[in-house]
Amino acid sequence: MSLLQVKNLHTSFFTDSGEVHAVNGVSFNLDKGKVLGIVGESGSGKSVTAYSILQILTEPGRITEGEVLFDGADIRKYSKSQMRAFRGSKISIIFQDPMTSLNPVYTVGNQLCEAIRLHSNRTRRQAHERAVEMLRLVGVNEPEKRVRQYPHELSGGMRQRVMIAMALACEPDILIADEPTTALDVTIQAQILELMQELQRKLGMAIIMITHDLGVIAEMCDEIIVMYAGRVCERGTSDAIFYHPCHEYTKGLLRSIPKISKNHEKLVPISGSPVDLLNLPGGCAFAPRCEKAMKICLSRQPEEIPINDEQIAACWMNVRNVYDEAAKGGERP
Repeated sequence: MSLLQVKNLHTSFFTDSGEVHAVNGVSFNLDKGKVLGIVGESGSGKSVTAYSILQILTEPGRITEGEVLFDGADIRKYSKSQMRAFRGSKISIIFQDPMTSLNPVYTVGNQLCEAIRLHSNRTRRQAHERAVEMLRLVGVNEPEKRVRQYPHELSGGMRQRVMIAMALACEPDILIADEPTTALDVTIQAQILELMQELQRKLGMAIIMITHDLGVIAEMCDEIIVMYAGRVCERGTSDAIFYHPCHEYTKGLLRSIPKISKNHEKLVPISGSPVDLLNLPGGCAFAPRCEKAMKICLSRQPEEIPINDEQIAACWMNVRNVYDEAAKGGERP
């Protein structure tokens, strides 16, 4: 049995303008010790999926359908007190911006100790020792000094390491990293990713890596999910996604990654604008931006089609006899 199972998850935000369908039927499994990457541009539903799993959505957001199973138990049925105990001890999250995630009026040590004592029976002194130990584990120099400092006294990379230490302090089974390298320069990005890989091997935890950049997770993930407009476009092993992409959106993302071997060629952006989540089209959400869109794409949403044992894609281009599929709907492709 998988450690985490997300089944047909739907999350919406109910606004004065209408219902924003942020997550539309997302399903995936995560096994122990594995790394799952969730990729997509801003507004694709990556972060909302993570927040839905941990039930930390703010109003007017609400899960409308689906199951979230952790070790076989549906955590959607947990009470508020059960979820408070669950977060941090079983699944932890690193948020996008460490400067806004850390409280500016408390020291780093104070915030680490609070998280540790909340999810364990450690005394204040034991929590302090654990905080220093965790800072040392994530590569923070002079941890005894850092616990007495405030967030603004640390660099961006150092603050991100503090957030990782806080997330791992209670030894969770799953770590969700929501764009952990945002706003960091490329050198620090590489250090943070290398650190997470090292900690994952050392602690044996599973990781969900959320990012808009396929290049960031090229060598880190066992499996990758590509999301667009709250839906899963494609999922498969890292090799399958990078070397044999089968959804036009995935191909567009890959074309927009700079390549050293083709440094004289211009990047090819994905044309058009992201779809309006208030008014989702009846067919494939990516069809208005797809150069290869057919009539069936505009009217019918494709199911997740198995490409092989390692890959699934929700794209009509992968239906072998698309004319038969179109005929069922009384239209031409």
